[in-house]
Amino acid sequence: MTIANNPYELQRPIAGVKHVIAVGSGKGGVGKSTASAHIAIALKNLGLKVGVLDADIYGPSMPRIFGCLNQKPGISEDTDKILPLEKYGLKIMSMGFLVDEDQAVVWRGPMLFKAMSQFFRDVEWGDLDVLVVDLPPGTGDVALTLAQQVTVSGAFVVSTPQNLSLTDARKAFDMFAQIKIPVMGFIENMAGFKIPGTDDVIDLFPKGQSESFLNADVEKFKIQFQPQLAVACETGVPLNQLDPNSESTQAFQNIAEYLKTKLSL
Repeated sequence: MTIANNPYELQRPIAGVKHVIAVGSGKGGVGKSTASAHIAIALKNLGLKVGVLDADIYGPSMPRIFGCLNQKPGISEDTDKILPLEKYGLKIMSMGFLVDEDQAVVWRGPMLFKAMSQFFRDVEWGDLDVLVVDLPPGTGDVALTLAQQVTVSGAFVVSTPQNLSLTDARKAFDMFAQIKIPVMGFIENMAGFKIPGTDDVIDLFPKGQSESFLNADVEKFKIQFQPQLAVACETGVPLNQLDPNSESTQAFQNIAEYLKTKLSL
């Protein structure tokens, strides 16, 4: 495979897609896929046309979060492109639709590069206001491929509150800076647990020092730990469908409203 001298000269928009938003983290287990899915639905609830690309080739989560396990995408008779699944008003594509949930994807970089290119160019996304791309943990090939091939409007970084996690979040900020994708927001997930029936909040993690590396132009959002959110993802019914009035649902809605304003949609 020949790589261009300028790694960004292959970059171009996805046909029909106005904005691509990446959601990343420096490590796994912080709720990045949960955030991606619920932000996408929140954007849809604002009247936007939204798609979700699960770019975690090795550990896709979207088929379970959206209740699409064992479903397969079709092929367009007109264009021969892959037809994303449609659920909850979203267009969704994931490697998890192409392989069994228990099957490991054991690929080297060039195969991953080709798969990502196909997700960008060979999927019939149609007209979308926003395509939310759920990146895999870390700072590897997928994010670089995204930056090289696609025009990306911005990114969100997700982390839990403690410094152990924030250390990796800082690497995600540095990665996005290196690949020239502006970070628009920082999501502190599982930021305390509100005791039911009270206004008291218990910290589940030691309080970290995110303010030490957040720029003034990066908006910070907090999502409290809510057991129903985890249950919703397990059952395949996202919380903003299951309980539209929950605090977590409103928190994701606030993120979507901020994003809609930033993108002038």
